[in-house]
Amino acid sequence: MSRHKGNISQEILVRLKKTKGLAIPGHGSRFWREVYRRLFKEKASQFDSRKIKDAFYYLKKKKLITGEAKDGQIQICLSPEGKREADRCQINQLKIPRPRIWDKKWRFLILNLSSEQAFKKELLRRQIRRLGFYPLARQAWVFPFACEKEIKLLRRFFQLKTKDLRLAELIKLEEDQFLKEDFKVGS
Repeated sequence: MSRHKGNISQEILVRLKKTKGLAIPGHGSRFWREVYRRLFKEKASQFDSRKIKDAFYYLKKKKLITGEAKDGQIQICLSPEGKREADRCQINQLKIPRPRIWDKKWRFLILNLSSEQAFKKELLRRQIRRLGFYPLARQAWVFPFACEKEIKLLRRFFQLKTKDLRLAELIKLEEDQFLKEDFKVGS
């Protein structure tokens, strides 16, 4: 999906991936409202049914979702390409939560990919930088907050093994004052 229809399409893909599909009664004028309400419960009052409908038609046209009538309901699922696109959207929306109190542990990330995987390595480096990691060396980054779940997601998306992308927690890091200042964490 080189050109996204918009945030609604991206959110629909990510939510459909998380819910593993959706079954909605396939009749009535409120079909699209019900689809959106089920996918976005917390935003139920903030939707525009026309935009939702447009986003679904766009995703269907791009063959990212499939719809099938079954037992008076319409089953909406992601196609294989839709699953890949949902993963891309999820990676692009990935953020590491920042707790109010720092646990005084550094997360050390080591990237160990061969030169044959240069393209994958560069894409992964960009994601690591975007997430806020500080580069300590060419293949090593540091971060002050828990991020194991996010690193596992990156591993799965980039089809890496633990040996290719390792995460370690450090209690002590020499001369880390500049990092504490950069990340604005206590001493």
